[in-house]
Amino acid sequence: ENKILVAQHPLLIVANQTATLVCNYTYNGTGKEFRASLHKGTDSSVEVCFISWNTTKISSNSNKEFNCQGDPDKDKVIFNLWNMNANQTDIYFCKIEVMYPPPYVYNEKSNGTVIHVKETPTQIQEPQSAIPLWILATVTGILALYSMLITAVFINYWQKSKKNMYHQSDYMNMTPRHPPYQKNKGYPPYAPTRDYTAYRS
Repeated sequence: ENKILVAQHPLLIVANQTATLVCNYTYNGTGKEFRASLHKGTDSSVEVCFISWNTTKISSNSNKEFNCQGDPDKDKVIFNLWNMNANQTDIYFCKIEVMYPPPYVYNEKSNGTVIHVKETPTQIQEPQSAIPLWILATVTGILALYSMLITAVFINYWQKSKKNMYHQSDYMNMTPRHPPYQKNKGYPPYAPTRDYTAYRS
């Protein structure tokens, strides 16, 4: 009697959005053309993807809502799924069919595999600067050093200027003196002559 039995791993935890589901099967017939498909949901209502093959060629197709590809091997079919999201957490069933030669045979429904897709934390992508960070840091450091140098030179110059201004502002005796050409011309003197006779007594 032609019969197909399918065995699946009961649980797959998906943390990196990628799952590999292995459908092991046993078949004691002489089929030459096979079809394997992966179905989602307790009622297997959604066909995720399928692959069909014979001795010369392989063809496959995937549901547009899934990224799925099947790969037939000896006594097993490997379904690879990628870019999965948490909404795709469900139970998945493998279906193996013998398409040729007759009679048409397919497996009874297996226990299935629960694929649990963990929610990936959303990371806020910071806009990438066109200038590399180390170049930016180096330029900033050079500018800061240059600013400090200019400030130090300016403060030094200002202190020297202040010291020079202080030395130039020494007190000078501004009492007017007789011009040399005005001596013996009968002009009154600029400063009154002190009378020393008043002290003689």
